[in-house]
Amino acid sequence: MPAQLRPSWRIYPLQRNQPHDGLAVVSQPDGYGLHFWLETDTTEGGLCRPRWIVDVPRLFNGNGTAPFSSGLATRAEFFEAVARPDVRRALKQELEQLCALRAPGRTWQWQEPPQQVAEVKAPSYSLSEEPPSPLDPEQVRQEEAALTGSDAPGATPPPPSAATDR
Repeated sequence: MPAQLRPSWRIYPLQRNQPHDGLAVVSQPDGYGLHFWLETDTTEGGLCRPRWIVDVPRLFNGNGTAPFSSGLATRAEFFEAVARPDVRRALKQELEQLCALRAPGRTWQWQEPPQQVAEVKAPSYSLSEEPPSPLDPEQVRQEEAALTGSDAPGATPPPPSAATDR
């Protein structure tokens, strides 16, 4: 197979907002591939580990001088890439440096990326973990009454003025 029809599997840092927060992996011919957006998880006290984002942007011009990303690559491409030891090694190196930059006092803990759909966990955030508080209907009626100026819950507003223009 000619070289231009094979992926180069070139791997290099591709910064998004700060050093070590992105990694380019050229996984298809003509410079197409994946742009891993690297994130850290510091929710557990004293630790910093990877927060895996499996829906990664599509890399364009990965073998060129001005690579960029747009849209989404498939999850199958993500799993194919993270199955490679060279990709996992680069991810580990960049993520460890990102943790050192973002959370310098925390202990780095490597966590393998998901290798299949069944291993993908939806990220949880503290606000979404709290159960919704039930509303007291009577309290809502009283608050509405206070806002509308009516005296009692369920009271009808006074009729419009009987005065008319003559």
